Amino acid sequence: MLRIIDARTGRPTDPAPLRRGLTRVEAYVSGDDLTALRVLLVADVLVRTLELGGTPVWELLDADVERAELRASAAALGIRPFEESRDVGQALGAAQAVHVVERGTRVPGGVVLAVAPVDPATGPPPPGTDPSALRLALLAVDRAEPARLDPRTLEEARATLTDWRGTVAGWARSPSRPVPAEIRNRLRAAWENDLDVPGVLRILHQVAAEPGLPDGARFETYAYADRLLALELTRDLGAPV
Repeated sequence: MLRIIDARTGRPTDPAPLRRGLTRVEAYVSGDDLTALRVLLVADVLVRTLELGGTPVWELLDADVERAELRASAAALGIRPFEESRDVGQALGAAQAVHVVERGTRVPGGVVLAVAPVDPATGPPPPGTDPSALRLALLAVDRAEPARLDPRTLEEARATLTDWRGTVAGWARSPSRPVPAEIRNRLRAAWENDLDVPGVLRILHQVAAEPGLPDGARFETYAYADRLLALELTRDLGAPV
């Protein structure tokens, strides 16, 4: 069962207490910078986690900025589009509500998921930065901790992503094997524990190095985890060796 820390109370809570009931995930942003993108990314991960658990979700965006540029930047990071109309949210007022906000933002009612800012001292990503590498760099930091996206961090993320995609493509040439139940349970326990995405990434590193695990099972494990991560880990399947 998914449990997240409600910033209002500081206590773990179930963001979807009504089984199979609709949950409204509303992201609040007041700028179009990296912190705004991080808020949207956390909201995106929450939506994916709820859907993996079988909860229907309605995603809403509350933004005080020009949305076209923000939406374009979010789409480049693999963040799915959020509904713009507040009227829809009001019409679904009976739905469970989770508000994803930058830490310190006040919103009315519902569960609050607080996101620490991106360190502004790092500046914008260099031109040509792979959006997937930027997504990975943000996912690798616990959302409660400020993220620092310096050139070294982005290069490490790019190298990891390149290595994983190539390795996953190699594993795909082996006979398919199911995700081992123990590994599947570890992955779900991580992302259902307050959206511990860094924990999910650590498990993937362990899976890559675990002796005796069939390559087909490694492939299916990475493909399964990518339903949450959205890093296009299977993108290089069929590419020339």
